[in-house]
Amino acid sequence: MNHPALSSFIWSVADLLRGDYKQSEYGRVILPFTVLRRLDCVLEATKPAVLAEFEARTRAGLNPEPFLLRKAGQSFFNTSPLDLVKLLGDQDHIRQNLYAYVQAFSPAARDIFERFDFYTQVERLAKANLLYLVTEKFAHIDLHPAVVDNASMGAVFEELIRKFAEISNETAGEHFTPREVIRLMVNLLFIEDDDVLTPGNAVVRTIYDPTAGTGGMLSVAGEYLAEHNPQARLTMFGQELNDESYAICKADMLIKGQDVANIVAGNTLSDDGHGGRKFDYMLSNPPFGVEWKKVEKVVRQEHEQKGFDGRFGPGLPRVSDGSMLFLMHLLSKMRPAHEGGSRFGIVLNGSPLFTGGAGSGESEIRRYLLENDLVEAIVGLPTDMFYNTGIATYVWVLSNRKPEDRRGYVQLIDASGFWQKMRKSLGSKRREMSDEHIATVTRLFGDFTEAELVTVIDAAGQAQGEPVLVTNTDTAPTAPEGGRLKRVPIARIFRNEDFGYTTITVERPLRDEAGHVVVGLKGKQKGKPQPDSALRDTENVPLAEDIGAYFKREVLPHAPDAWIDDEKNKVGYEIPFNRHFYVFEPPRSLQAIDEELKTVTASIMKMLGELAE
Repeated sequence: MNHPALSSFIWSVADLLRGDYKQSEYGRVILPFTVLRRLDCVLEATKPAVLAEFEARTRAGLNPEPFLLRKAGQSFFNTSPLDLVKLLGDQDHIRQNLYAYVQAFSPAARDIFERFDFYTQVERLAKANLLYLVTEKFAHIDLHPAVVDNASMGAVFEELIRKFAEISNETAGEHFTPREVIRLMVNLLFIEDDDVLTPGNAVVRTIYDPTAGTGGMLSVAGEYLAEHNPQARLTMFGQELNDESYAICKADMLIKGQDVANIVAGNTLSDDGHGGRKFDYMLSNPPFGVEWKKVEKVVRQEHEQKGFDGRFGPGLPRVSDGSMLFLMHLLSKMRPAHEGGSRFGIVLNGSPLFTGGAGSGESEIRRYLLENDLVEAIVGLPTDMFYNTGIATYVWVLSNRKPEDRRGYVQLIDASGFWQKMRKSLGSKRREMSDEHIATVTRLFGDFTEAELVTVIDAAGQAQGEPVLVTNTDTAPTAPEGGRLKRVPIARIFRNEDFGYTTITVERPLRDEAGHVVVGLKGKQKGKPQPDSALRDTENVPLAEDIGAYFKREVLPHAPDAWIDDEKNKVGYEIPFNRHFYVFEPPRSLQAIDEELKTVTASIMKMLGELAE
């Protein structure tokens, strides 16, 4: 059963709830019951062996847990003889039996249902005489991994959460990331690591997501590695604030055999659930443009008291957008370079690229990243890619173990045109990246090359065929006679310092009513011209350029009496992504416009003449 059909079937439970539950409350019932049925199916085959082992070990006075885990072949078990199908055999006691069944799960699985507040819903369903009917619905769908694999099950959960979030007017995008975006990020994360991807290498690596949601990023990373190197083992870690998403993530990790103690509930920024840990790989899609006022006191305290020994040493962004706090949190989790280093990918909106002038928190964070050579690449994604927003988004890839040829450089890739229209929109998501688009971006990153899309334009100004992607090593098409080649950059490579600048303060002298320059009378200012604050201005001088030469060339010809206040100089960094991919299109000639106007006018006059006849 494909996941749209499956989620549609599960959604039919809503027909039972209508009237007794508000639409915005459907998820409180459907999500935990879906998880319960999934766990139910996973344990079905080993149930008899687990019950026999439980009885034997309990009779012998031994702790049965390690034996039961082995018999179940999972990282969880259930010691009740009941399951959802058997529960239907005793309609009069279904509430008590359902309680007993859930209580018989091992502690990690039981916690999932506590996070869902499952018992409250059981009571409510029982009072509305719906408990048996809902249980019956779920007992008759097969959610065994052999029928519905982990990837499909994850997609089902995400689709259900999106639907419930839309009904509740919540931001569904806070919970998960489109699968094709995750696949692209995972590709970029692993492509340079031959030792991990080489089949037969029994390597063990760790991966972490501080905004884990339902665990989609961790799952896709695990699937990618298993596909390329089945002998590699990826140990997954995560933290999630939303209880429902946390419960689903934890259930997914249980079924995958991961240690669920590695998945922590809580706010990553105020209460780091993995303090002191370092990881090989990390992925994150923090919420866009969400203020961090709730945790401001804790974050500022860590910044001021711990500095670079804490997570927020480089600086703090404005309170209205906390996404750069998650970026710094990931930086603090990087394994030191001498221990193998780390690489991580994070999805951010456009704001972290350029918000904040020299000396601001955002600029200082960018300065730290670029001066420490941590940014490998930034990929601009198409708009309308996420479920809750249509804004432009960017994938940042950062590493403290750059390959030799990447050191000192940043690669920018503009993939904003790499999309295809979806057959059906999902919230704000109207576009998706195809496998071919993902492969192209991955290749450009892996080859660390510049590239452009080249379109052949004939003498009449018409495009000939589709644009061709041309890299540094490719031969560009030849322009036809009288025609030209239209070149649009797709990938560019810059030195780290290309994004830096010095903000200089340009002063002009204060003059009295007679127009004479006012000079200082005391101390260090004695005899020196006094600045006029109303005429004060600033200039941004590229880091690679000499400030004196710039001032002489750009300022003095226009203001011969100006000078620089060197004490106010500040170094800043910004990454004007779109500016580097802007292509100037010359306007049409006046003659061409005039000819077109004449043609249109003649056509209108002809039609008017026909009407008059």
